[in-house]
Amino acid sequence: MKVLVPGIAGRLGRMLAERLIEEGHDVIGIDRRPLRDPPPGVEVHELDIRKRAAEEVFRRVRPNAVIHLATVTHLVQQSEDRYRINLGGTRAVFEHSTTYGVEHVVFVGRHTYYGAAADSPLFHVEDEPPMGLASFPELADLVAADLYAGSALWRYPSFVTSVLRMVYTLGPTGHGTLATFLRGARVPTILGYDPLFHFMHEDDVVRALVTALDARPRGVFNVAGPQPVPLSVIIEETGRTNVPLPGPLLGAALGRFGLPRLPRGALEHIRYPITVDASSFKRATGWAHAIDERSAMRAYREAFPPPLPH
Repeated sequence: MKVLVPGIAGRLGRMLAERLIEEGHDVIGIDRRPLRDPPPGVEVHELDIRKRAAEEVFRRVRPNAVIHLATVTHLVQQSEDRYRINLGGTRAVFEHSTTYGVEHVVFVGRHTYYGAAADSPLFHVEDEPPMGLASFPELADLVAADLYAGSALWRYPSFVTSVLRMVYTLGPTGHGTLATFLRGARVPTILGYDPLFHFMHEDDVVRALVTALDARPRGVFNVAGPQPVPLSVIIEETGRTNVPLPGPLLGAALGRFGLPRLPRGALEHIRYPITVDASSFKRATGWAHAIDERSAMRAYREAFPPPLPH
């Protein structure tokens, strides 16, 4: 099968490409960033997915499937162009897919779609609307991309659409929002709050994507591995120092004193949990995680030992 991967230059994209090659697929990647030393057999195009040159790749290659990884989070990239990348890039992927005969599109979304709020259910299910945009408007572009991908279920009936809302990743590559949040020696928390965090090892993320490619489930699915873990336990198990601060003080201290830079809206995400019910994906595909939560935290700690505080 010919599989096109927009966003291949990220750590997760490289891991996915390697796994797909092992499975015997032909892999074609598109990314604005260079992919240095690509896995053998992978065809890479350093292009913007929104530009005509990317459409030409679709036209020439005629992929059977697309796994769309080319979205960026506010915590990773804060450029003004982010909205156009997330929504415009997603729209281009779906339009080119219907034009050039793609059979299956996998959109990789995030469980933060649901938002963090005091009155949210403990475990979110797929038909819930997004919440929390008033307090964290920076999520709007990712939510819009997710909603557009979901609309493809009826907008583009010529191919199967799988929208996967992945929980945080954690593992030895340091990929993702949670891994970035934990990178320093000190990890801030809000005094009086210890929310559950849902995450899975990045190897399991890749396995879930390959499983979705094989099973072709149509619809929107939460994807999660082990049970959620309190933030304080994650901090301790990864060897970091928990720094509990009152909410207003933490907002003023972000990006200073060795604390990570976060948009103010992200404070709700370390105050309230975002956990998901992933039973629908497991029923549709038979997938199950292989790596438990403690192993994932240990793998991250071994790859990124806690730095000495300044």
